[in-house]
Amino acid sequence: MNEFGPEAVEITRAGVVLDFASSELFSRTFQDGMELVEEVAAYLDGPGRQDSKLLSRQGALAYAAESMRLTTRLMQVASWLLVQRAVREGDMTAVEACQPRYRIPTARIEPEAEQPGDTPAQLVALSERSKRLYERVVHLDRRMYLELPVEEADHPVLSQMDRLRAAFNGPDEAVA
Repeated sequence: MNEFGPEAVEITRAGVVLDFASSELFSRTFQDGMELVEEVAAYLDGPGRQDSKLLSRQGALAYAAESMRLTTRLMQVASWLLVQRAVREGDMTAVEACQPRYRIPTARIEPEAEQPGDTPAQLVALSERSKRLYERVVHLDRRMYLELPVEEADHPVLSQMDRLRAAFNGPDEAVA
């Protein structure tokens, strides 16, 4: 089996990105992400403001820190989802979307800290949902950009490229 070069890897990644952007999985993930962004914004601008006024000083500080982590996490998810939608709608090429600047950060956003007992239950629930969504997007990102096949025969696009190479270069170039 041949090792494939950077251009073959780029083509493979672009194909994976295009496949994902046009999938039902992307549609569901995009909808879930945008709905959660809207729900969190509505909470933080409405009931969350009222909830935070009822907290102790320590609780108010924890609330502020958690709401900041929550919004940061969701903005990173939303940004990643919008890039995938741009690919789907033809506003960005799949090759462009493969650039590192469009990847979702995988570093932890927050230290694992105990929430004070007076942390509003709705904030905790929204935070937990955002963590699950973030982990889902990180998983998708890794699958799309990092976990490429190690051999050409493992990927249909690359095996087709081998067949084309063999057809144009003669039978000695064919890969079994």
